[in-house]
Amino acid sequence: MSLSSWGQPGGEVADPLPLSLSVGAWLVNRVLGLTISRRMVTIAADASAEECAALAGRLATGPYALLVMGDGTACRGIKAPGYDDPRAQPYDEAVARALATADAGALLALDPDLSAKLMVAGRAPWQVLAFAAAGGSWRGSLAYDDAPYGVAYFVASWDRVSEGGTA
Repeated sequence: MSLSSWGQPGGEVADPLPLSLSVGAWLVNRVLGLTISRRMVTIAADASAEECAALAGRLATGPYALLVMGDGTACRGIKAPGYDDPRAQPYDEAVARALATADAGALLALDPDLSAKLMVAGRAPWQVLAFAAAGGSWRGSLAYDDAPYGVAYFVASWDRVSEGGTA
């Protein structure tokens, strides 16, 4: 599996971390403090849906929170790393809608080949999220959706909705 892991559930996270995980650790520490146990895992941008499902299955062994990080397309304009591609805007709009509405099915439907052509680094992490969220009811919220420098970035949160309808 195209996967890397640091720390263990209930264990310490070893240094040095890749930059993406360092940012994730900083975000978690800032919000929750240093007293929580955490496990940090990366999955390759080109991981298959089967690899995403397998990782989600391993993560879903108990109460947890996921911090999922990945970029949208990198083809939103002539100065974008992947130059301008007319498919990028609709792709990012679909991702933003899926994140805003906690639509796991839409995230699972993202095409790996198109995602690779549009230089999307978030497809596999979003599919891990979608597999991990399967079988639950979720409320989504999209706090940020923009493409500075031609690369799409999103900030969203999903909260589990209890049987009584509250998060």
